[in-house]
Parts: sequence; C-alpha cells; structure tokens
Amino acid sequence: MDVNERIQKQLDSYPVLLYMKGTPDFPQCGFSAQTVAALRAVGAEFAFINIFEDPEIREGLKVFSNWPTFPQLYVDGELIGGCDIALELYESGELKEIVSKNAKPAEESAS
Repeated sequence: MDVNERIQKQLDSYPVLLYMKGTPDFPQCGFSAQTVAALRAVGAEFAFINIFEDPEIREGLKVFSNWPTFPQLYVDGELIGGCDIALELYESGELKEIVSKNAKPAEESAS
C-alpha cells in the first residue's frame, strides 16, 4: 500500500482526524497544542496521528493535502486546515458545529 492509500485509509477510518506533532497529552509544538485545546474546548471526539512516528506519512501528507505545515485537521475526510483555521472556527463557534456530528472514541491514536 503506498502512502496515499495509507492516508486515505486513515481518513476513511476516523470522522475527525488530527495529524499533529506529538500526542494530545504531549504535543511537541505550540500549534498542535493550540489545535488540541480548541478541539477539547468544544468537546470534540477525535483521533490523531503523531507524524513524528511515521516519516512517510509526514512527508506524503504534505503532497496529499497540498498543505505544507502541521497540524492538519480533517473532518469527514476533508482538510479543514491548520492551527490558524481551527482557532478561527473555534472563535466563531463553527468548530463545534463541524465536529459535533461525528462520533468516534475520543483521542484515539490512529497509527
């Protein structure tokens, strides 16, 4: 299975998926930490992938999404964006609406 197929399988498996640096409990960059905080603040249930654990996913996702930075938040297989967009959606109240219709075990590692 090539990297694009692996990414697509991950996206198909989790309604809300965050590709991030580190884990929700131990984020390894401020942007990932802020995105996790926004998701938690709205009670979102989300899976995550620590891109540091899979260099192939880390590099492949940049091409797959045409988005060069992390974190990357996906809902229903669609890229929502990175930290700035997630925070804007949180501040406007839209983040809660976007993620509330999805239900998977909270903060499940998808790796």
